[in-house]
Amino acid sequence: MRSNVIKKGIERTPHRALLLATGIPKSQMDKPFIGVATSFTDIIPGHISMDELGRFIEKGIHSGGGYPFFFGIPGICDGIAMGHKGMKFSLPSRELIADIIECIVEAHQLDGLVLLTNCDKITPGMLMAAARIDIPSIVLTAGPMLAGYYKGQRRNLTTDTFEAVGKFKKGLLTQKDMEALEMCACPSAGSCQGMYTANTMACVTEALGMSLPGVAATPAVMSEKRRLAFETGYKIVELVKKQINPKKILTKEAFYNAITIDMALGGSTNTVLHIKAIAKEAGIDLPLEIFDEISKKTPHIVNIIPSGEHYMEDLYRAGGIPAVLNRFKDKIYSNLTVAGYDIKEIAKKAEIYDEEVIRPLKKAYHKEGGIAILKGNLAPDGAVVKQTAVSSNMLKFEGTAKCFNSEEDAMKAILNGKIEKGDVVIIRYEGPSGSPGMREMLSPTSAITGMGLNESVALITDGRFSGGTRGPCIGHVSPEAAKGGPIAIVKDGDKILIDIPKRKLELLISKSEFNKRIKNWKPVKPKIESGYLSRYSKLVSSADKGAIME
Repeated sequence: MRSNVIKKGIERTPHRALLLATGIPKSQMDKPFIGVATSFTDIIPGHISMDELGRFIEKGIHSGGGYPFFFGIPGICDGIAMGHKGMKFSLPSRELIADIIECIVEAHQLDGLVLLTNCDKITPGMLMAAARIDIPSIVLTAGPMLAGYYKGQRRNLTTDTFEAVGKFKKGLLTQKDMEALEMCACPSAGSCQGMYTANTMACVTEALGMSLPGVAATPAVMSEKRRLAFETGYKIVELVKKQINPKKILTKEAFYNAITIDMALGGSTNTVLHIKAIAKEAGIDLPLEIFDEISKKTPHIVNIIPSGEHYMEDLYRAGGIPAVLNRFKDKIYSNLTVAGYDIKEIAKKAEIYDEEVIRPLKKAYHKEGGIAILKGNLAPDGAVVKQTAVSSNMLKFEGTAKCFNSEEDAMKAILNGKIEKGDVVIIRYEGPSGSPGMREMLSPTSAITGMGLNESVALITDGRFSGGTRGPCIGHVSPEAAKGGPIAIVKDGDKILIDIPKRKLELLISKSEFNKRIKNWKPVKPKIESGYLSRYSKLVSSADKGAIME
């Protein structure tokens, strides 16, 4: 066992003394030492149930023959951080999470690792750490939130709070409605109710084989989640004894499987960043084009909010990710999972309980998967759009640019009625380096949708979008403005062409004018010049590479 380094031999007398000071009985010293990295916090709804889940993980580890040691990992709620300076810290926290876990595990030479997580950047950060350290590891995502209810309808965070702001501005909702929605939109513990980034990453994690079958869709408040927590704790000891490390699971085939399920679900565009970052830690090369290749041959068969009408709790009742895998049992690759058996076995054994929530391939919502990769003179290295959340009449769109150098300036213009039908809102200098931190643009996109403009206005940014975004919203434009990417040279009044079926994103100016503007572009002063974000800005790669720190 790795942990013998800190507990065996006469020279480790002081180490054992310190371990005994924690209260560990001498009878337990020969057991595998299991680290439990928990992002429990009182400020994130998706994490408030983790203290209880931790108890069941602990019971499982003890029952399996291991000894657990809990340690804390920081967590950021993207919803609370949205629309202000706080969002700059969300994506950069992913790298910190991976680094912190590496530090703790290597310093204490733990034998195995349980990763208790849930929300947007925390899950990928933990998976990056697991791939990097490569000791037996298993993930437990804490589960989605239940739907809220108001006036006889199910309610959720994005549609009924973020988009409600735009509706209120248009006079479509009263102050009483707003106060009621605020109270009921998030009625329980759990990650937000739709196929936003947290839940998409939970589904991706299960499809990768890094969490037990059924974990991703089981709501946070269900007793089944506690049982899964126990089984997760029990299973990690078995993984340690069999020396099943993450890199035996995180193969190229596993990533292809995960991308396939992501496309079938119509998942968040953020997964492109995260899957690439996890793959790099696992030593797997995943070009951006792979996402498009898989999307083109993967039908979109699960349509959950914000693009559809179903909720995560519906996916749970329909059979969860195992049932989705069942639809693709002849298309996915054979691959090992933390459950100890092949992903194809999980797919074949699964049952589908609702044919409308998880549709047959021939009755898909869309012929292609959730994400499309666009290229053109405006995004030479690529851009990302959630095509299943775009209405058919906006898949091809030519509009007039209105340019903003920050999210705040764009948001003021939207709420003050400055954006009109036919506009293409350009929000730049919000990329990984320029923001810094590549902020999500849920507030502007939700305001556009709430004001009824998502059928006539597009938004393009070198920043990111929340999984809650709907409409023709194109993000991850690479190279970013801060690095001299073409998005930096767009001017008010320029014509922009978006053609999602043909995967094109073009600035419609002459080649000579384009080259002249590129030649005359000058770097802008960094938005932040001290602290962690300043260091991050200098080291972070472009979005097409996963916004990893190099």
